[in-house]
Amino acid sequence: MASVYQLANVQDFVGQEIGLSDWVEIGQERIDTFADATDDHQWIHTDPVRAAAETPFGGSIAHGFLTLSMLSKFLNEIGAVPDDSGMAVNYGMDKVRFMAPVPAGSRIRCRTVLESADSKPGNRILIRTVNRIEIEDRPRPAMTAVFLFLVGP
Repeated sequence: MASVYQLANVQDFVGQEIGLSDWVEIGQERIDTFADATDDHQWIHTDPVRAAAETPFGGSIAHGFLTLSMLSKFLNEIGAVPDDSGMAVNYGMDKVRFMAPVPAGSRIRCRTVLESADSKPGNRILIRTVNRIEIEDRPRPAMTAVFLFLVGP
């Protein structure tokens, strides 16, 4: 029987893939909503006609930070925070790389590997995950990022 991913045995999962999310469509409406929320209305994101005519992307593309922001959803879905954690706090990011554009209408998902789980005072654990955002039917990932979060009882 496989081990259950919990605070007491999180070390057992270091170096392993801990999850693969479902696919999520990144449609133009989501891109436009993100543009409104961040006041980033650069035309390569919000003007599909112009982006098709004036870029090599064939249309509009998602903001890199929109792709990055999807990590919260994906890590929750994957269960990157051990089930028996009483709390989880975003601790930061390391080495974020935007490697390929995410065309409007494409689907992305996240593949997550537990890189480390270090004990901290107060029975807390600093978890580092390496995350690869994949684009359906594309060879290059959209993004890679190391995400850190602090969990505890």
